[in-house]
Amino acid sequence: MNHPILFRIAAFVTAVLSLGLAQAQENPAKNFPDKPIHVIVGYAPGGANDIIARIMGQQLSEALGQAVVIENKVGAAGSIAASYAARANPDGYTLLFAPSSIFATNPVMFKKLPYSSSDFVPISMVATFPLILVVGANQPFQSAKDLVEYLKLNPKKANFAGAAGVHQLAFGLFKNQTGTTGEYIAYKGTNLSVAAVMTGEVLMSMADAAGVSPQLKGGQVRGLAVTSRERLPSFPAIPTVAEAGFPGLEMGSWMGLLAPAGTPLPIVRKLQQEVNRIVKTAIFKERMNALEVTPEASTSEEFGSLITSDLARWRAVAKASNIEATD
Repeated sequence: MNHPILFRIAAFVTAVLSLGLAQAQENPAKNFPDKPIHVIVGYAPGGANDIIARIMGQQLSEALGQAVVIENKVGAAGSIAASYAARANPDGYTLLFAPSSIFATNPVMFKKLPYSSSDFVPISMVATFPLILVVGANQPFQSAKDLVEYLKLNPKKANFAGAAGVHQLAFGLFKNQTGTTGEYIAYKGTNLSVAAVMTGEVLMSMADAAGVSPQLKGGQVRGLAVTSRERLPSFPAIPTVAEAGFPGLEMGSWMGLLAPAGTPLPIVRKLQQEVNRIVKTAIFKERMNALEVTPEASTSEEFGSLITSDLARWRAVAKASNIEATD
C-alpha cells in the first residue's frame, strides 16, 4: 500500500540533508571548530617554542570557543613533530607550530627528512626573532668591525659556538660577508654555547635573542650587533648589522602555524584571520616582547613565500661555506 504523504516527507528530509551536506562541503569552516584543536610542538615544554605556542593556543581557544591542546613531540630537531603533523587528517584539527629551522634549515642540514614543506599549507607567521653577535665581556672588542679585524689578523684563533643548524649556517654567512675564516663548535644547547663564550672557551657566537638575553643583561657577554632591521627595544645600545657595517648579515628566525596539506582553504583562512587578529592585540605584543621576540602575522601566501626564500638562501650559504648535510 502506497503512502504518498510519507514519500513526500521522506523526499523532503532527503533534500534538506543533501542541502545541508552540500553547504557544509561548500563552506567547511562554517561550523569549524566543533571539537578540540591539537597543536603539535617539536620541542620540550618550557622552551620558547612551547611557551609561544601555549600563549597563541590560549588566545585561539578563547576566540574559537574550543579547547586548543598543545602536544609536545620532541626529538630529531623537530622532525618527529613535523612528520606526525604531516600525516594527520587535513581537517584543521591538527596543526603544527614550527620555528623556521624545521622548514628553512633542516632540509639543508639533513640529507633525509620524514617530511617536506609540500606536506603542509602555511597559515600565518606568529613571531620573528633575530640573532645577536656576542663575545665575552672580558674581550677587548667594542664593535663588530673590531672583531672582524682581529679575525683577519688571527685566523687560527677564530672559533664560533652554536647549538643548532641555523647557528652553523649563520656562521657560514658571517664568514662569507666578512671575508674571515674560523671553526664552528657545536654545543647541545644555547645556554652551553653562550657559557663557552662567557668563559673564553670560544671566541664568539650568534645566539637567539631570547637565549642570550640573561647573559647580556648580567654583563657576562657583550652584544656587538643584532641581525634584525631595527634595534631591539630591550637592548637599544646594540647596533643592527647594517649600522655595524655588515648589512648582508641581516637575518631572522620565525615561528608560525601550519596545517597538513589538503586542509580546506576556508578553514585555513579562518585560522589565518584569527591568528592575525591575535598577533596584533596589545596583550600578545606585551607577552612576546617579554620573550625578546617580535609578533608578526602574515597571509598564508606570504608565509609560504618566506619559507621558500629562506630555504633558498640557506642552501646557497651552505654551498658557499662547504657545509654538508648529514645523514
